[in-house]
Amino acid sequence: MLDVLLQMAFLVVCGVVWRVAKPGGLDVDQIRQALTGLVYYLLLPALVLNVLWQAPLSLDTPRIALSAASGVIGGLLLSWAICRKQQMPRAAVGTIMLAAAFPNATYLGLPVLEAVFGPIGRSVAIQYDLFACTPLLLTVGMSVAQHYGSHATTTHPATAILKTPPLLAAILAVLLNLAGVPLPDVIHNWLGLMGGAVSPLMLIALGLSLRWDTLRVAHAWPVLIVAVIQLALMPIWVWLAAQLFGLSGNTLAGVVLEAAMPSMVLGIVICDRYGLDTSLYAAVVTATTVLSFVTLPLWFGLLS
Repeated sequence: MLDVLLQMAFLVVCGVVWRVAKPGGLDVDQIRQALTGLVYYLLLPALVLNVLWQAPLSLDTPRIALSAASGVIGGLLLSWAICRKQQMPRAAVGTIMLAAAFPNATYLGLPVLEAVFGPIGRSVAIQYDLFACTPLLLTVGMSVAQHYGSHATTTHPATAILKTPPLLAAILAVLLNLAGVPLPDVIHNWLGLMGGAVSPLMLIALGLSLRWDTLRVAHAWPVLIVAVIQLALMPIWVWLAAQLFGLSGNTLAGVVLEAAMPSMVLGIVICDRYGLDTSLYAAVVTATTVLSFVTLPLWFGLLS
């Protein structure tokens, strides 16, 4: 696990160094947006289609989704209760709830699980995110952001889903899988070629997204709240829930590791859009990402 995380860390550091050095004088945020756009709209859908089209679908699929959903809902409720007791500003409440509930299941979780567990881990990561986290983000998560934010932006969940290429690719892949449509070798190789670029590009983009200037003393308490929930409490909750739902073996381990991932990077965009505390969210993402390279090996050791 340590060797895997070191490899992941080196790619993240590449993004961090690029953000600081700015080689060629190119705008760092534009590079990040170009990379994430390429992955989100083309490469990740190709990977999802290739994996789920031929994955052995079973009762583990709804079990993974239920386990992931329980973690997201648990994170939302626990963070809301803490923020209410602390009487935090509305923008900070919405920011903390999003950061504590939604893990970085794809941009970090997918490369880690794929490297540790192989095809099984890759399938778990995709199902964890696309069958639970993404639908909940587009419905409950957006509602939270709209309620606590200052920008009156409304998006119907159906419209948001239609604009989510990886989720549409997952639905298509499952339909093809259940219908027994064979995956031609030429398409399999083509999708595999594109999907192979997903992990390194996502990790470099993650490094480009980390904003060290947001790590301030004023953010220490909210960051600590999210770190404890996201990196410690939610993995425990999901571990118990997943066993209750009947998961075991590497599938169980993969689900728990997904729950132990740091806060999702996409939340920065959501905070900007709905008028939440973007600086605080960036600080949370940076801090939890760095801390996860310490906590993830501990969780893997416990699961082993």
